[in-house]
Amino acid sequence: MAKRKRLTAPDPERLAVPQERHAMPISDIPTGIIPTPRRAPIADVAGQASAVAALEKVAAEMQAARSEGRMAIKIALEDIAGNYLSRDRVALDEAEMEVLTASLRSRGQQTPIEVVEIEGGKYGLISGFRRVQALRAMADTGEGPNHALAFVRHPEDASDAYTAMVEENEIRVGLTFFERAHIVRKSVAAGVFSSEGEALKELFASASRAKRSKIKSFMPVVDQLGSVLVYPNAVTERLGLALAARLGTEEGFGSRLRDRLRKAVPKTAEDETELLTKALQGKQPKAPAAKQSQKAAVGSETGAGKSVEVSFKPGELRLSGPGVTPALAAQIRALLETSEGA
Repeated sequence: MAKRKRLTAPDPERLAVPQERHAMPISDIPTGIIPTPRRAPIADVAGQASAVAALEKVAAEMQAARSEGRMAIKIALEDIAGNYLSRDRVALDEAEMEVLTASLRSRGQQTPIEVVEIEGGKYGLISGFRRVQALRAMADTGEGPNHALAFVRHPEDASDAYTAMVEENEIRVGLTFFERAHIVRKSVAAGVFSSEGEALKELFASASRAKRSKIKSFMPVVDQLGSVLVYPNAVTERLGLALAARLGTEEGFGSRLRDRLRKAVPKTAEDETELLTKALQGKQPKAPAAKQSQKAAVGSETGAGKSVEVSFKPGELRLSGPGVTPALAAQIRALLETSEGA
């Protein structure tokens, strides 16, 4: 028979209730003890791909903006070729340049210039000639930066560049009729356009037919007086048309007027305008007695080598023939206006 084990009472000390233990606040747990929850690896990959795609989209948009000429960039002034195009601005007005320079000093360059990339890392200036001149003057004296803000354009050909230049100046400050005729002549001489007619239509496409006719009428003034006029921009529309009429119809008038301008050396625009006005008021050579009907040769700007049939009777003067052009009509109007104002 198995021997029974004798049971004894438990030790009271061992049966004592253990003290209550309080949990430590998470904020008191040292960093690193509890691991930071991590996203699943697939979430990291998706986030990185999204960030890369966003950066690529921004980069592509910036590249497109630059290539399309919608984003202005900084270009060193020494890298801008101001003589890339024959300028439509004949002269820079000192008062206007002072106002422009003061604006650049106080507000900086608010309107970017327009350029086109050319060889050698340079940029040809399309529009903004006055701003570049003012910025260069300021940079030379330490008053401004040595760079300009610019839109890089991509004209298909030279004609597009010339048109952009003319349009920008017409909108901002407006060109004189002398400047308009001057750039037409220069662009044709440079081979940009094949004829004056094409240049007029392309450069001044938004102008009325009458305005283009007046620009064409200014051509003799540019050709015969452009080299001696000190203040060509002071030649008003009315004065220029009257000069063009005399230059196109009176032999020797141009050479005599050039001599007078060279000898006088006008010091102000008012002096030069007065000299031109007095020259127009001088006596014109007597024309041979008119017959009932005769053919008259017209000047080079109204159709060289073309004839005009002149029919006259009291109260009526009729012109017909291939030599009757818009330019001739503008010259006749100018003569009539001059006669009325004399």
